Amino acid sequence: MTQFATPDLFDDNRDTVRVASSGLHHFGGNKKFSGQAVTVNCPLDNSTAVEMLKQNGAGKVLIINGFATKQFAFLGDQMADNAVKNGWQGIIVNACVRDIEILRTMPLGVMALGCVPASTIKKGVGETNISISMLDTVIHPNDWIYADENGVIISTQALL
Repeated sequence: MTQFATPDLFDDNRDTVRVASSGLHHFGGNKKFSGQAVTVNCPLDNSTAVEMLKQNGAGKVLIINGFATKQFAFLGDQMADNAVKNGWQGIIVNACVRDIEILRTMPLGVMALGCVPASTIKKGVGETNISISMLDTVIHPNDWIYADENGVIISTQALL
């Protein structure tokens, strides 16, 4: 992976990038990751995200919109295992995750608002490839995501 620091990316591209406000925490083994955004809306149901992580994710970052709920976890160890097997660079969850003791050992970037043991309700609902509003910004499908311990930078074009 190309080395970067989000503060430097911001300083070099101040007029063209967006920044997610503070609030995300790292839960995966990789604290630095980047790739093109694939987006899913998951209204209290992570079924769509489960299916997405079974697909090839080489060079991609999955953005899961759980609408900032802290009631359910939208990602756990089994989903993360599929992500690793299928080459996903990272997952950003606008909600919570679980199995954090396992997630932190996996070679995957995982950021979320927090953790909780409860899984989502499975109804088979959700939308893919939609714009997601979270943490005072909007992430569109195919935006470029750059994440490290400083935060998340979003760009419409590759910065590296």
